[in-house]
Amino acid sequence: MRPAAALRAALVCALVLGALTGCSREYDAEDLQYAGDYSSHPPLAVVGYPSTGTLRITQQVVWRIADGKADALASLADDAQDEGTTKKTAENWIAAFRKGAGGKVTAEFYDEGSYRQTVVLYLHDTGQIKEIYVLPGSTDYRNVWRVSMGEPDPAEATAVAPWVPKKPGELGSTVLP
Repeated sequence: MRPAAALRAALVCALVLGALTGCSREYDAEDLQYAGDYSSHPPLAVVGYPSTGTLRITQQVVWRIADGKADALASLADDAQDEGTTKKTAENWIAAFRKGAGGKVTAEFYDEGSYRQTVVLYLHDTGQIKEIYVLPGSTDYRNVWRVSMGEPDPAEATAVAPWVPKKPGELGSTVLP
C-alpha cells in the first residue's frame, strides 16, 4: 500500500473509531460496580416479567444482603422512610437473610414493572421467602429504581404475607390477590 493510501486508511479508521466511541454510552462508577457484582455473585433465577430496572435493583438487593453491606443496601432505599428506619431495615434483612442470599435465589416478579413491582425472593438454601417492593425514584439527572425499606421490626422484616406462594410460579406471576 502506498504511503498516501495508508495515511488515508488510518485517518478513516480513526474517524470511524472516534464516531463509534462518541456514540457509545459512558460508563460511570455505578455501572462498573454493577458489572463487578454481576460477575462475583451466583446468578439470580427469574420468574415473571421484570423490567431492566426492576431486575437490576432486585439483584443489587440480593447482593448487598449476601455481602452483609448494610450501608450499601440502605442506599438502595426509596425516600419514603427516614434514614434510621432504612438503616434498621437493612440490618434486619441482612441478619435474617444473609445466608440464603449467598446461595441460589429465585426472584418472582409480579405484574408489569412500569410503575412499581412486587418481587418475591425465594432463598433456596435456607427455605426462606422475602417479599420486596421496587419502585421508580430519581437521583440527579436520571431515573433509577429503588426498594421500599420500611421494616425496622425484625418480626415484620421476616413475615411472609398469606398470599405469597411457597414455590415460585404457583400464581403465574400476574395480578396479586
